[in-house]
Amino acid sequence: MKREHKTLAVAGVSNIIIIILGVGMLYPIIWMIAASFKEGNTIFSDPSLFPKAFTLQNYVTGWAGIVGIVGFGEFFKNSFFICILCVICNAVFCTLTAYAFGRLNFVGKRIWFAVMMVTLMLPSHVTTIPRYIIFRTFGWIDTYLPLIIPKLFATDAFFIFLLVQFIRSLPKELDESAIIDGCGKFSIYTRIILPLTVPAIITTVLFTFLWTWDDFFNQLLYLNSPYKYTVPMGLRLFIDSTGISSWGAMFAMAVLSLAPSFILFFSLQKYFVQGIATTGIKG
Repeated sequence: MKREHKTLAVAGVSNIIIIILGVGMLYPIIWMIAASFKEGNTIFSDPSLFPKAFTLQNYVTGWAGIVGIVGFGEFFKNSFFICILCVICNAVFCTLTAYAFGRLNFVGKRIWFAVMMVTLMLPSHVTTIPRYIIFRTFGWIDTYLPLIIPKLFATDAFFIFLLVQFIRSLPKELDESAIIDGCGKFSIYTRIILPLTVPAIITTVLFTFLWTWDDFFNQLLYLNSPYKYTVPMGLRLFIDSTGISSWGAMFAMAVLSLAPSFILFFSLQKYFVQGIATTGIKG
């Protein structure tokens, strides 16, 4: 009985610590949501989470965006457009590349895989200037092409590595049975490998969407026209370093910008956990 009480006490203390840490991590988000319903002049002067004067004007002002030029809804549309194309490209081409590394035999396979892993460890800032020079030469500046076209060449090595580990965990006897039934390499990919890698593909989809949706640096680097701005760049417009910043509107739109990520993550959480667990245990 003493041992059981000790176990329960340890579990209770652990749960309390986890709850405290969880509340601490969620506090900035909770504060931002509360601030989005406060009047602009009370956001920083009133430390309470509960607004003394509840208002929706911040959402109305924020959704108007740059009045007379472009509304914030346009920024959402642009972000969704880029994210959907990036998700589709990564899901298709990273999976094909991973299938080649995980199942096919070709000359220089190990060398190319090692090169891919080196690019995974290479800081992205190292390639920023060369990429900008290349895209400027192509005339792609102030277009979405620099954000989307690289995905067609499976440039995200992390997703390829994740999918390769998952594919390697699948029994090769499935491929041999399919070959006996007359399937070619591409048929094996579409009929056997692809359906079985759904958890890893969903993990790729989720991470691609989140990273693209939250990406600010690359979008700032390549986009110049306000009507082509995405959500992160639209939020920056509310901050004026030389004048008055619209903090209330910015917090309101920041709350709305979190909604797609939360909805996607919680709707795919089961598959995401399954994909991570499988690649980690069997890889």
